[in-house]
Amino acid sequence: MIVDVTLRQGIADPEGATIERALPALGFSGVSNVKAGKSFRMTIDAESESAALEKATSLAERLLSNPVIEDAAARLGERVAT
Repeated sequence: MIVDVTLRQGIADPEGATIERALPALGFSGVSNVKAGKSFRMTIDAESESAALEKATSLAERLLSNPVIEDAAARLGERVAT
């Protein structure tokens, strides 16, 4: 399971802006609207994929994000071998 957390539309993103300003100096042109965020990968034991997605969504909303300034989205992702 993967949970992506990003700043809500209209919230200043100084990290993304700093990265965007640095790109031309590193030889990357034509890149704009850089947004920084967080990504969490986890394994969730559940009866079904939909139950796992529901659990990850709840986890994202209650713990992994600040709902005042961030959006969180859970999605199925690749399995990570340990």
